[in-house]
Amino acid sequence: MYYFCLPKELFQNPTSTVVTASNNDLLGAVIAIDGQWRFPELDSVPQKFKHCVLQFEDAHFYYHFGFNPISIAKALSKNIKAKRVVRGGSTLTQQVIRLSRKNKKRSYFEKLKELVLATRLEFRLSKENILKLYASHAPFGGNVVGLEMASWRYFGLQPHQLSWAETATLSVLPNAPSLIYPGKNQQRLKVKRDKLLQKLYKKEIIDSITYVLAIEEELPQKPYNLPNTARHLVQKIAKKHRGQRIKSSIDVFLQEQINEVVKKKYQVLRQNEIHNASILVLDVETRKVLAYVGNTPTDKEHQKDVDNVLSSRSTGSVLKPFLYAQMLQSGDLLPNQLVADIPTQIAGYVPKNYDLAFDGAVPANEALTRSLNIPAVRLLQRYGLEKFRDDLKEYQIKAITKSADYYGLSLILGGAEASLWDLCKVFAGYAGTVNNYEILRHKYYDHEFKEQSYLFDEVVDFGEVKEASNKIDAGSAFLTLNTLTEVNRPTQDQAWKFYASSQKIAWKTGTSFGNRDAWAIGTTAKYVVGVWVGNSDGEGRPNLTGVGSASPILFNVFNLLPKSNWFLEPFEDLIEEEICEKSGQLGLPICTSTKKRIQKNGIRASSCLYHKEIQVDAAEKYQVNTNCESVSDIVTKTWFVLPPLQAYYYQQKNAAYKRLPDFRVDCNVAESLKMDFVFPTNNYAKISLTRDVTGKLNPVVLKVTHTKRDAKVYWYLNDTFINTTTNYHQLAISPPKGIHKITVIDDLGNELKRTLEVD
Repeated sequence: MYYFCLPKELFQNPTSTVVTASNNDLLGAVIAIDGQWRFPELDSVPQKFKHCVLQFEDAHFYYHFGFNPISIAKALSKNIKAKRVVRGGSTLTQQVIRLSRKNKKRSYFEKLKELVLATRLEFRLSKENILKLYASHAPFGGNVVGLEMASWRYFGLQPHQLSWAETATLSVLPNAPSLIYPGKNQQRLKVKRDKLLQKLYKKEIIDSITYVLAIEEELPQKPYNLPNTARHLVQKIAKKHRGQRIKSSIDVFLQEQINEVVKKKYQVLRQNEIHNASILVLDVETRKVLAYVGNTPTDKEHQKDVDNVLSSRSTGSVLKPFLYAQMLQSGDLLPNQLVADIPTQIAGYVPKNYDLAFDGAVPANEALTRSLNIPAVRLLQRYGLEKFRDDLKEYQIKAITKSADYYGLSLILGGAEASLWDLCKVFAGYAGTVNNYEILRHKYYDHEFKEQSYLFDEVVDFGEVKEASNKIDAGSAFLTLNTLTEVNRPTQDQAWKFYASSQKIAWKTGTSFGNRDAWAIGTTAKYVVGVWVGNSDGEGRPNLTGVGSASPILFNVFNLLPKSNWFLEPFEDLIEEEICEKSGQLGLPICTSTKKRIQKNGIRASSCLYHKEIQVDAAEKYQVNTNCESVSDIVTKTWFVLPPLQAYYYQQKNAAYKRLPDFRVDCNVAESLKMDFVFPTNNYAKISLTRDVTGKLNPVVLKVTHTKRDAKVYWYLNDTFINTTTNYHQLAISPPKGIHKITVIDDLGNELKRTLEVD
C-alpha cells in the first residue's frame, strides 16, 4: 500500500505552450487550456531561488526525509496557544504533495496523508527534482503558476536573470500569493522580502553590499507582458504542440531586426491603406526557419491575427521561373532563345504585358527578368499546361489542388494560389539542388523539395541519394537562378554590380491581378527570403506591386544576413555548345555564334530558325536570282529574318534590325507569305464598338504589317472591295452588328482572312 500510494504522475495540469529561440530566449507562449499561465516544468532551479526558498520555507530541506518533526511540534504549540493557525510546519516536500492534491481542505487527517506521501516522494525523487516540482507548480498570485512564468510576469526576465531582491520577492509569494497585486499590500510584501534578505545576509549567503542594495530595490509596480517576438509562429506551433516547451530554430536577433524592418515599412504602407505583410527566412543547407513574421503590427480591424506566411494568395508572376527551368530541363528552350512577344489570343484568353507594349521577339531570359506576360503564356502553351501542373504538384505547393483545365493558361500569371511558406520551400529546393550536386558528387537527393522545419532539434530528411533528379536537374536550376540575378533591383540598389560588398541574389517579384498581392522571393547559396505585402482581406490598392512594395523589404532583410558566396557552377551538368548570338538557338554555320554553357538537354533544342542565306545584287539593295542577274554579280548574304508580325514590333525597339530586301522587279519569283495581321491577330475575333461623347459609334481599326516596303494591300469586307493601302496598312471601318469576313490581298497575290464578330 505504501509503495502504490503515490500516483505515478503527480501533476496532470494542462500547461502553457512555450516557444523559445535557438539560443533559448523566450519567443512567446500560449495560455494553458484551463486559463492558467503555467509553464512546463523547469529543467533546473536557479541557485538564487534555491537559497531564497530554502531559507524562507525549509532550511533543513536537505536533512529531513519528507517532514520535519521539530517544525511540526513548534507549529502545533504556537497554533494551540494562539487558537488559530499562525505558523505552518510543512516542508517543501509536503507542499509539493499539497499542490499535487489541489490544496484540499486542511485537517489533521489530511496533514497525516501529506506526511506519508511526502516520505514516499522522497524515496522516488532526488531533492533537486522535488525542488524543481515546487518551483514549477507553486502559485504566484492570480493565474500565475510556477517560477518561470512569475519571473516573466512580474519582472520581464528569465528566472536566472533576477537579482537577489527580485528572487527574494518571488520566494515569499507562494506563502501569501495575494500580496503581489500591484499597488496593494506593498508594505507587507516588502517586510517579508527584507526579512528574507536579512536572513540571507546573516547566513553569509550574500554580502553586506548586496544586502544594502537589495533592500533599496523597488517592488514590482505593474505586470509585464510576455515576449511576443514571433507571435504567429508561436500560434502555429501551439496548434501542433499544445502544452509543450518547444525550442525553435528561430534566430532571435535576426527576428527582432526583421520585426523592426516590418514595423518601419508598415508606417509607410498604411498611408496607402496597405495593412499587412509577412516575411519568411530559411537556411538552405538545413532547411530551418530562421525568421518568421506572419503580419505587421496592425490592429484587429485589419486582421492582425491572420498568419500571412501560411495564407494562400494569388501567385502573380512568381511561378514564371519554375516554367523557365522546366523548359530548360526538357530541352524545349535555351536560356537566351528568342520567344514571341506579340498580340495573342488563345481560346478567348488575351494576356497583356504590364506596360501594354510588345517587343515582337525577346530572349527568354530577358522575358523572365522583365516578367513579360505574353511570352510566359505562349511558352506555357508550348510546354503543356497539364505537364506544368504536374511539375507544380511535384514541388508540393499545397494550395494548387485543381486540374490544369480549371486554371487554364492564366496559371502562369496568378490564376492559382500559393502560400509564402510553399513558395520559399521551392526556391530553397532549387538552391539546395545546385548546392548538393557538388556535395553529393554529381548526384541528387530524392526529396530535395522537403518541407522546411521550425524545430531546433529536427533534422530534415532529404531522402536517398540518386543518380538523377526527379524534379529539376542542377544545370537547369543553376541557369534559372543565374538568370534571376539580372532582375532589376529597387531604385536604391540599381548600381549593386559596381560595389564589391554587394552579393548576387536570385530573386523574382510578382503582382496579382487588381494589385491585391505583392511578392518578392530571393535566394543565395545560403539563405532564402520571402516577402508578401497586401491586405489580408484581399482588397487591392493602387501602386501595390512586387517591385515597389515587397522588394525593398526583401533587400533590407538580405542586408541583415551574413554575405554568402554564389553557387558553384555545376560543370558536369552543363555542356558547351555554339549558340547563335541573335536567336539564342543552337548555332548554324550561317549565323554568328559564340560558345556558351547550356543544360544537357539543350542539345535537343532547335537550331537557328531566323537566319537564312539570300542572294542580293552588288549594291546589296535588292534580292536577285539567276533569272535576273549574272552569277558573277550575285552576292550571298546571311540575313536575320523574323516572321512579319514579330518583325513589326521588334524593329520598333531594335533600330538595327534590317528588313529583308525586296526582289528586284525584273526577277520572277514566287515569294512566301510576307504579311500578317497586327489586329485582329486571331482567325476569329469578337469586338464591341464604343461610342464617343456625341453618341457616335467609334470605328474599329484594322492593321496589317508587310515586309515589302511599297507593297499595295487590297481590303475586302464580306468579299466587297472597300479600300487600298500602301506603305502603312491601317484601315478604320464601322461594320454593323453581326459576323463579317475581312480579306486582304497584296499585289503579289498573298491573301489573308479574318472573321470579325461585332457586338
